[in-house]
Amino acid sequence: MKVRLSEYNSMWKKSYEDECERLMEVIKDEIIKFEHFGSTAVPGMKAKPVVDMMVLVKDINQIDKYNTQFIKLGYDVAGEWGIPGRRFMRKGGENRTHHIHIYQYDHPEIFRHLAVRDYLLVHPEEVKAYSDLKTILTESFDETPEYRNAKHDYVVALERRALDYFKN
Repeated sequence: MKVRLSEYNSMWKKSYEDECERLMEVIKDEIIKFEHFGSTAVPGMKAKPVVDMMVLVKDINQIDKYNTQFIKLGYDVAGEWGIPGRRFMRKGGENRTHHIHIYQYDHPEIFRHLAVRDYLLVHPEEVKAYSDLKTILTESFDETPEYRNAKHDYVVALERRALDYFKN
């Protein structure tokens, strides 16, 4: 898939909210909370225009029984997709619009994702540095896997800074 990098778009929040409503139609009895995370949740951040959403649920084992309904709403249901205990769905095909990460409310991956978002929200210099890196990388890498690999070390270091910030 080709890398699509965009300037921050305030409509990403509305897209997140609309998707929350769609998911409520399917799994309302399972949902505890929604979270918008990733670059589209950070004002001023350049991002691939794909809204990352986290859905915290009571019991992750109940989610698979809704797969047919998710598919009818246009989701590609990908199962755990490399993270045990998560359910991952994509929407939009080649022009992807959403990534849905469903976790049971007590999953250990939740804090990591939200810490990075919250850290960026209070560190505008980090937002600028990360956005600048993304711009540079898109000049060298057209395909998402190469782009993602090229920014991996930076993202790991950013995550460490965020986790350390919230430990203090």
